Order: sequence, then structure tokens, then C-alpha cells
Amino acid sequence: METEIDVTAPSERVRLVRIRRPAKKNALTGAMYRAMADALTEAARDGVGAVVLAGSDGVFTAGNDLADFLAAAQAEGPREAPPARLFIEALAGCEIPLVAAVDGLAIGVGATLTLHCDLVYVTARATFRMPFVDLGLVPEAGSSYLLPRRVGPAKATEILMLGLPYDGAEAVRLGLANEVVDPDALVGRALEAAEALAAKPPGAIRATRRLLRGDRAALREAMRREFEAFDEGLRSPEARAAFERFLAKGTARA
Repeated sequence: METEIDVTAPSERVRLVRIRRPAKKNALTGAMYRAMADALTEAARDGVGAVVLAGSDGVFTAGNDLADFLAAAQAEGPREAPPARLFIEALAGCEIPLVAAVDGLAIGVGATLTLHCDLVYVTARATFRMPFVDLGLVPEAGSSYLLPRRVGPAKATEILMLGLPYDGAEAVRLGLANEVVDPDALVGRALEAAEALAAKPPGAIRATRRLLRGDRAALREAMRREFEAFDEGLRSPEARAAFERFLAKGTARA
């Protein structure tokens, strides 16, 4: 089945996971989330040294495909863990160094997933936005915990509550990205960094990564609270109204 997630091995030590759904600005469906979660699990199983996450066609990802997301939320029968949650948990639990290559739109989970990456390379035209409140929802992927610790509570409030966007240069200034790179060189730069990480002693890299990331139990607890509040918000009248407004405008993602 077509998942629009392309997983390749540029070398024995590095995996490249590309989102390829250009007609929908790389908006993510349940099948795509599952494929990305599987890619991270398989990379760990195969002893890969680093994973690069990238978009395609000048877009990282416009976030959830809202039509697909809403259909899954309304499905009858036993409730399984949403594919987005499976991916987020795989991302947060990943012990392999992660490198993001962000060009163009990085909306919703496209922005929050970078908080779990060890290195983030961006283009000048990268546009990050976390519009969860506008959809009647709460932030996800541990962003309510991670973002204030990276940029401070005042800036995190602007980003998470006002939904203010920020570009690639601002991401670097805020400490959310490492370097602004020309679009044509972006993935190459990310792969270069991934190869450098993968070439180092893996035990030391993983131990250092754990030390840098701090209290993982606190992150898991924050994610648990987010999942509960997100699920509750998803069933609320204001979220339903917000989703309908987006879908009526032909905006099947956010």
C-alpha cells in the first residue's frame, strides 16, 4: 500500500526518511504516521547510527491531514491508539540520533517533532507554526514541556497560544535550529551531520544524548497529559466547529 513515506539508506550507517505527498503539501495520514514509526523502529533494530527526517518539493509537512484525522476519530468500534500517537511515542523513545532537514511549511507536528531532533537544519523559507489552539486542541508531542525549556515561557506562550509563526532564521536565533542552509544543499547538509554522528562511538553518543535530554520521565508524563487533553478536546464542540471551518475552506491540514 502506498504510504508516501520514502525510506532509503544513503549509507550503511544512516537512514533517510522522506515525506512525499506534494499534492497535499505533505500532510500526514494515519498510514504515513505508521510508516514513519516503523522506520524509526526498524532503524533501531538494524543498528543504524542516525536518522534524517526530511520533506520534499519545498515542503517539510503541513501537519495532519484533517479529513483523514477526523474520519479516524469518528470511526466506530474499538478505539486503538491513533497512528499519530504511535509515531510521537516512537519519536520520543528513539535512542538513535535524529536530524531534521526543514524546508518550507512545518506546521503542527511538523514543528513539534523537531523538538525531539538532535540537530535541525532549515532554509530561509522554512515556516514553523503550531496552530493547535486554533483547532480547539492542545499542543502535542511533548511541546508543552519541551518548548518553554528551550525558548522560555513567554516565547512559548506566543508560539503555542497565539499560534505565531517563525521562520528558519528565527528558529536558529531561538535555539530551535542549528543552521540556515540553501534549499539545494539542505538534505546534503543534514546527511553530512548524520554521518558525523553515526561515525562516533555509539555508546558515548547515546549516553550523551540521554544526559542532554534530561528528565525523560517528566517528558513522558507531560505527553500523557497532552494525549488526554488532546483526546478530550477532539470531542469538544469548539474543535468540531474549527475542523469544519478548515475543511469548508478546502484546508484539509493544519
